[in-house]
Amino acid sequence: MRSIITIGRQTGSGGRQIGRLIADRLGIPFYDNNLLERAAKESGFCEEILEQHDEKPTNSFLYSLVMGNGFGYGATGFTGLPLEHKVFQAQFEAIRSIAQEGPCVIVGRCADYALEGFAPLFSTFIHASEDDRAKTLMTRHADLTLTKAHDQILRNDKKRSSYYNYYTNKKWGASLSYDLCLNSSVLGIEGCADLIIKACALKDGIEG
Repeated sequence: MRSIITIGRQTGSGGRQIGRLIADRLGIPFYDNNLLERAAKESGFCEEILEQHDEKPTNSFLYSLVMGNGFGYGATGFTGLPLEHKVFQAQFEAIRSIAQEGPCVIVGRCADYALEGFAPLFSTFIHASEDDRAKTLMTRHADLTLTKAHDQILRNDKKRSSYYNYYTNKKWGASLSYDLCLNSSVLGIEGCADLIIKACALKDGIEG
């Protein structure tokens, strides 16, 4: 296995579990929230600031101003950018730094976009039925009612999609944005992990 595997995911779809399972089976590093710690060390930001802006959309007016002035996120020189954009850039650079160290699994944070054309990459997206996702959240949080679980799913997915669509040239969750999209309600956690490993190995063989 030589690719970096990235996993986009709907809230409660099991993307984090699938990613960790893949990393364990392949014996490679797994990055999710610990990516923020890496980004904090390399950028000088405190980890709390990175957590506050993690996968959350920024102000569209500020974004328009910045993009209108010709800034791009693959470039250097971000003096004067809004804090949200500096935080995104810190994560972007941490992801690329991690990729230089070899195969790994990275969950979320527009990692598929950050690594386009930079490293051997296999990008995936995990989705599931909303009822299954609500049940998953309720098992994680005993105080959640079914209604609150559905509300949390809508809020979290809206934030993730806005964040992804903002900073990339692709659409969150759309099949054309990824190498492989899987339904964990149909395939289960183990099944998704198995298929991603097999599909990634196939791509490595074709491109190698």
